[in-house]
Amino acid sequence: MAVFVYVLASKPNGTLYIGMTDDLARRVWQHRTGAFAGFSQRYGVKTLVWFETHESRETAYLRERQLKKWNRQWKLALIERTNPKWRDLWDEIASG
Repeated sequence: MAVFVYVLASKPNGTLYIGMTDDLARRVWQHRTGAFAGFSQRYGVKTLVWFETHESRETAYLRERQLKKWNRQWKLALIERTNPKWRDLWDEIASG
């Protein structure tokens, strides 16, 4: 079973949200539609800008915790390495 660690942004270089899920399309849709009240709804964090796949919940959890401890510049560099234009990756995951 694949487990995903992901980063959402409010805009390029804006507010970031880091999470993990076993159903990336469903979880990002929940963020985008404001299905749950909370951080992402409050700050308009709806754009999927980065994600990676893990083979277990344990490794995904450890990676999520690691990224949450990183300083902001490291997080921005991680995103910009694979997504320099801060493209919304929703279409890539929603169709697959």
